[in-house]
Amino acid sequence: MQRSFYDYLTISLKGIAMGAADVVPGVSGGTIAFISGIYEELISTISGVKPSLIKTWRTDGFKAMWKELNGPFILALFSGILISLFTVMRLANYLLENHPILIWSFFFGLVVASVWYVGSQIPRWNFKVLLSLLVGAAIAFYIVSLPPLGANTGNLFIFFAGAIAICAMILPGISGAFILVLLGAYKTITEAAHDFDFKTLGIFAVGAIVGLLSFSKLLKWLFVHYTNVTLAVLTGFIAGSLNKIWPWKEVLETEFYGEKEVVLKEASVLPWNFDGEPNTLYAIILMLAGFLLIFLLERFASKKPEQEDATN
Repeated sequence: MQRSFYDYLTISLKGIAMGAADVVPGVSGGTIAFISGIYEELISTISGVKPSLIKTWRTDGFKAMWKELNGPFILALFSGILISLFTVMRLANYLLENHPILIWSFFFGLVVASVWYVGSQIPRWNFKVLLSLLVGAAIAFYIVSLPPLGANTGNLFIFFAGAIAICAMILPGISGAFILVLLGAYKTITEAAHDFDFKTLGIFAVGAIVGLLSFSKLLKWLFVHYTNVTLAVLTGFIAGSLNKIWPWKEVLETEFYGEKEVVLKEASVLPWNFDGEPNTLYAIILMLAGFLLIFLLERFASKKPEQEDATN
């Protein structure tokens, strides 16, 4: 696929959006990848990372290996994610701490529209597809309602925490950051990053790489052999996560991880039962803004292939 500089810039912008979503516990970068039209290419590219690439490098050179890897796509996307983690993350953290209802409202509207968008990709609906959607929603709702486990610092645990969290990050509807909180690994990883504990970070990174390569192959296989059911389960995952990002919450339990206070247990309440200023009007406006943003992204993603076909 021949892409222009503008195409790769667009992919980087999508990476920025994915990174911004991943730092918000309860919102998945995988959801952003899906609604921006790059999810299947992302999964296919990651699953294509295999030992035979080294053979291609040796026999045909780095350029051939880079092309087989879909390297330009990976570089553009992950550059955007890294830029987001070092820039947008600060803004997201500020908004979460100072204007939580407003930012949660925006993401709530965005995710509601994502349910519609992902569900609309299912070409044929039947009982099996509907059941898959309900099962996916039930699993996601159960996961986001779980109480977090106690902290664990064992090397094997950190390895598996990395593998599980990275799978959540590329799975629409489930947040990798939230999974770390559930596993009791959030404190360990954030402290390791703060203290430059490269051993712990290295074990976590190796687990993340193993989990990413393994899970992406499974997702690719599911998309090839069970497209409808897979899309239905993903739609359910996104729908089931809505309870986590409902803007109005009653905080029941928190814990400080270093200087950062993380909510461990909370309950959704209606705006008029919220203990504080509900900002209902602004919240509704931002919900609509998030909802409409998905339609704009969908229109952009659907127009692009048509324009490419017209030029060929």
